[in-house]
Parts: sequence; C-alpha cells; structure tokens
Amino acid sequence: MHPTEIAYAKINLALHVRRRRADGYHDIETIFAFAEHGDIVAAEPGPARLMLAGPFAPALAGEDPEDNLVMRAADGLCALADKRARPAIRLDKRLPVAAGIGGGSADAAAVLRLLGRAYGIAADDPRVMTLAATLGADVPACVRSATVRGDGRGDRLESIAADGLHGLPLLLVNPRVALPTGPVFAAWDRVDRGPLAPGDPLAAALAGRNDLEAPATLLHPVIGEVVALLAAQPGAILARMSGSGATCFALFGSEADRDAADRALAHRRPDWWRLTSRLR
Repeated sequence: MHPTEIAYAKINLALHVRRRRADGYHDIETIFAFAEHGDIVAAEPGPARLMLAGPFAPALAGEDPEDNLVMRAADGLCALADKRARPAIRLDKRLPVAAGIGGGSADAAAVLRLLGRAYGIAADDPRVMTLAATLGADVPACVRSATVRGDGRGDRLESIAADGLHGLPLLLVNPRVALPTGPVFAAWDRVDRGPLAPGDPLAAALAGRNDLEAPATLLHPVIGEVVALLAAQPGAILARMSGSGATCFALFGSEADRDAADRALAHRRPDWWRLTSRLR
C-alpha cells in the first residue's frame, strides 16, 4: 500500500494575540485558512521509520526521527487503532520549515488523516482531535484543513461560513528565512490591541491584523519588504504575514492578477521562495 495525503499549507488570515496564560501559551484569536497545496505524506509497509524527500528535506535531516511530530502522530493513531506495527512514513517536504504555514503541524495532521482512513477511524473522531491537541496548538485546525476560527491556544475551533474565500487565488512568498515561533512571541510587546471581529471571515481579516508581524519584522526586516511588495501588486485583496512568519501571503481577485504578481516578484527577488495556489 502506498496511500498519500496532502499536508495543506496553513494560512492565518488574521492573528490577534490577547494575553499570556498561566500555562505559558498565549490566548489568540485567529482565522485559519488552507491552501490547496502542501507537503505530501505517504504510508508504506514497515519497518517503521521516517523517510525524507523534497526540496526542504535537508532542513529536517538533523532531527531525531522518533521525536518528529510526524512519527508521534503515527504512534498515537496506531495506538488508537490498536495496531502494534507502525508503517514507514515518507515525507515529501515541499514547504519551507519554521515558516508560519503549518509545517510539522500540517504534516502530523496529514498522517492522522492518512492512517485514520487506512484503519477506519474518522478524522473528526473526538479521540483523533484529542490526540491532535496533544501534538500542538495548530494540529487540530490542520486536521480539519478548512476555514475555521481558532480561539484559546488556537485549538478551540468554530466552523464559519467561508463561501467567499473558497477558491480565492493565493500567492505565498518566503524570503528563505527560518523563523521559530519562540523568539517572535518573546519579541511581542504584550499590548492587547483588541478582539478579532466576528462574522464574515474575509471582512474580519481585512479589519484585523497579525500581531506577530511587527515583532517578526524587527527580527528580520525583509518580512516588511515582502508584505509591502505583495500589497503593492495590482488586484491584491489582502497581504499579510502568516502565523509567526516568515512566510507572507496575498489573496487576489483573479488568477491573472496573482500570476502577474508571481512574475513580478520572481523578477525582482528571484531568490525568494514562492508558491501559487488557491484557498481550499
């Protein structure tokens, strides 16, 4: 068997940081959306191991495979299914690492969906979602890989009507800067700038912000350059950094505008990573 699953790139259309909690996490309010593209995970007959491929595999080469979120997800799902033998997992790493677009969380979520399907456990099974929450704050949203509002640590999810977002052309850009989440939160000024608006997710995102964009830009000023260039492209509806960065995104009204923006950025900064996609 060689089933595969896409680990869809996660986009924070808005991300409001409200307060630091007693458990060390921060209360956040966010709108999660997902691209049609991402990493690819596959399950193969054992022995159990993690096999890496793809353009960003070298960034993971030094990690302990047994401590990787992908293998922890496989362990947990196999335990739920009462399967003693773990499959081998192949990870085709197509997205940048430490980039604010899901990364390991999306990969782990894809493994939960993939093995759950193989073993007859639905992705929305409460046991799967409980397992997902133990793996990371973003993993439950990544399991769903649909537009949702996230509160609390980001793992308290609320379905929202997102017909206006489905299929919107999307351009992702990363200046090839790896940016772990910890230093970005540490650089946040701890000012609560108010709640994320309810209702239509695109309107809420347009009225909202990413509170981590400013501290991330302090750490890596090139992020500000990326956002400014995306915002200046004809047809751009929304340009912002995703998550804790350094990947930035722009939504466009048409694929023609998105593709023109992609060409413009490729000409100006050919060293940056780019991905053209659409929102799921």
